[in-house]
Amino acid sequence: MWPDRRLIDRFKTEFPIVLAPMAGVMDAELVIAVAQGGGLGSLPCAMLSAEKAREQVNIIRQRVSAPVNLNFFCHKAVDADPAREATWRQRLAPYYREHGLDPNAPINAANRAPFDAAFCAVVEELKPEVVSFHFGLPEPKLLQRVKGMGAIVMSSATTVKEAIWLEENGADVIIAQGADAGGHRAMFLTDDIAEQPGTFSLLPQVVDAVKVPVVAAGGIADGRGIAAAFALGASAVQIGTAYLRCPESKVTAQGRVALAQASDESTVITNVMTGRPARGVANRVMREVGPISPDAPAFPHAATALGPLKAAAEKQGKVDFTNLWAGQAVRMGKEMPAAELTRALAGAALVRMGALSQA
Repeated sequence: MWPDRRLIDRFKTEFPIVLAPMAGVMDAELVIAVAQGGGLGSLPCAMLSAEKAREQVNIIRQRVSAPVNLNFFCHKAVDADPAREATWRQRLAPYYREHGLDPNAPINAANRAPFDAAFCAVVEELKPEVVSFHFGLPEPKLLQRVKGMGAIVMSSATTVKEAIWLEENGADVIIAQGADAGGHRAMFLTDDIAEQPGTFSLLPQVVDAVKVPVVAAGGIADGRGIAAAFALGASAVQIGTAYLRCPESKVTAQGRVALAQASDESTVITNVMTGRPARGVANRVMREVGPISPDAPAFPHAATALGPLKAAAEKQGKVDFTNLWAGQAVRMGKEMPAAELTRALAGAALVRMGALSQA
């Protein structure tokens, strides 16, 4: 009944629904639940060690006999700039004093490493059915190793130009990430967030520009959105925000309250939290320092100085310095088991598409 079965057949899933990899707020439990519901579970690995990733995949394999997607960042690593770090700490100093913290105390560096040879070896060992990348693609030799072990390679594009580049450089599937999507913008050929199109403007243009299947991502949280994506040429959808309030997610109690209270006007694109543009529910530091600040150090170093503030505020039940990445459809999230939600989304989409075909 799906108008395009290319990715259902390639992924070998029941439904063309991909769980968005959401680093920091999910682990194997959500991957397993979405897989049990018939979707493709995605494990975010950008903040994991090789050992932790191996442990998580083993848990998934023990619980479900379903395909899994491992997701990695492939940004160009930039060394911390001491002068810029000092300026950033000075900008945050009033918050440190407010929480009784020393802004000059040593802090553990933010951990968001790009895909490298060591992680490529882990991929070859674990043999995931799908490997997805954010911020472009890894160097050709690493990409060939990933493809050589049989994995389907996906990567995200935020413009048509990026989609064409991805296809030309070896991506098997392209995720069209609209500006309404939550989390880090996948931009890698541009740094101008003002030019980023929304999902339903970007999607049909990407579909027309490439031959590989396209996954729609951003602002899709119910059957209507899925049906609309397929009407515009998508072969699957990637959904993240709708799953944030599921019991299997690792969002904190105070974070769940903030998500439940959010509206269509609650999210902004900010560089304050990590140094790279990302969409999330606006918190105190985003509003007062950003949402875009020229003082923020390069990705991921802006997150380093925010670490102690995040921990201190969360102890008080606040999310003033917590990055609650979410898309513009955050209001449409549901508090229900992820497997049940996956089936409900697919069912509603099929009903909607059936009604449209009969109209």
